[in-house]
Amino acid sequence: MQQVRCEVRGVFVAINDAATVPVVVLTDRAGRRLPIFVGLWEAVSINSAQNKEVPPRPFTHDLFLDLMGKFAISVRQLDIDSVEEGVYYAHLVLSSGGRTEFLDCRPSDGIAVALRANAPVFVDEALLAAAGQEESISSMVEISAFLQK
Repeated sequence: MQQVRCEVRGVFVAINDAATVPVVVLTDRAGRRLPIFVGLWEAVSINSAQNKEVPPRPFTHDLFLDLMGKFAISVRQLDIDSVEEGVYYAHLVLSSGGRTEFLDCRPSDGIAVALRANAPVFVDEALLAAAGQEESISSMVEISAFLQK
């Protein structure tokens, strides 16, 4: 399984006649985009982490990292490794005391944690090749603009 490093391009809201849905868009160096639909609160948390905003009270993802820090657990990376029936699956790769552990997580939670920990995000090459898009994201609205309406 070959992994491709991706960056969070941004957090958007896809708006159409049927629904309004938050989307996190990942991109690789080749310009392929992987849109992952997420919940509103996860989108807000990811956007906050991406913009290095520090909330007055910790979000759940901040609390999770604080707890891990107290027990000397670090985040090495996030691996988004499969999709089944439109649902993406991921694992946080954690280290502590020379041990490596894999923690199953939703990609949205994993992205929120990885951004806060400055850990890289990887996507399985086969998944990116199958689901990655080169289409424009111009039909989407950035979440910060959407929330200000």
